[in-house]
Amino acid sequence: MLITGLNGTLAKRVNLEAVRRGFSVDGWDRNLAPPENADACRARLAQLKPCAIIHLAMGSEAWAAQLAAYAFQNAIPFVFTSSAMVFDNVPDGPHRVTDERTARDDYGRYKMRCEDAILAANPQAMVVRIGWQIDLEVKGNNMLCTLDDWQERQGCVAASRLWKPACSFMEDTAQALLNLIEEPTGGLLHLDSNAQEGHSFDSIVAALRETGGRKHWQIRIHDDYAHDQRLVGGPARLPALSERLVGLRSDNNARHRTDTQVASCQHALPCLKPSPPLNRDGKSAPLQH
Repeated sequence: MLITGLNGTLAKRVNLEAVRRGFSVDGWDRNLAPPENADACRARLAQLKPCAIIHLAMGSEAWAAQLAAYAFQNAIPFVFTSSAMVFDNVPDGPHRVTDERTARDDYGRYKMRCEDAILAANPQAMVVRIGWQIDLEVKGNNMLCTLDDWQERQGCVAASRLWKPACSFMEDTAQALLNLIEEPTGGLLHLDSNAQEGHSFDSIVAALRETGGRKHWQIRIHDDYAHDQRLVGGPARLPALSERLVGLRSDNNARHRTDTQVASCQHALPCLKPSPPLNRDGKSAPLQH
């Protein structure tokens, strides 16, 4: 199996899950085959002869299309992770697979171009939109680490109660992606552990503070950003957030809201909607949206 972007945070979880299931995994060496060099990429694919491709790396839509086309020509499963960021907050969600994409930022529009290029090259490709990824153990680009950074830099974690983010735990996302490889279903798909329960961001942050052992977080609840970002439609392929975060279960949710410390952060930015810049080396691909 070929997994691109193995230096990224989510890819590490996907790699572990693939190996656990008995797959032999190869990564993509950009020194051997620069993504912008179509001939080198063609030769590398011919050498690897993967049984499946999971494309997680940052890179041009032309490279994504080439990988997708190879998978189509060789009748192997192809999965690409897109993003909830293809949808802006106007019009509001929850967002269905068939909804018009409305991204206005560079990252969201980049993901839109990749989606189009992949499906044009491979109508059987699985384009999987995911939300902000959570991991309690792996360091890197994920919600917990980002919130830690906000607390350190700004003295608080700013959390809107009017934002219902698309999000899931990396381990669950990895399992769902491998399930799709083993039982392919082509087209656009949504993976979101918050799709059905619809927890607000401030509730998720409060539950993460307890589960993640972050009692020092000073949570500033606000109403400055409103968006039902949930990715809905299709079968539920992920467990609900409340299965991972006890504080989100109905019998605990009210207590968590009462116990949440609402802080006033001096000189703090709103921290509403991170839009990480494109990273062409794939070493820290934006996975939160």
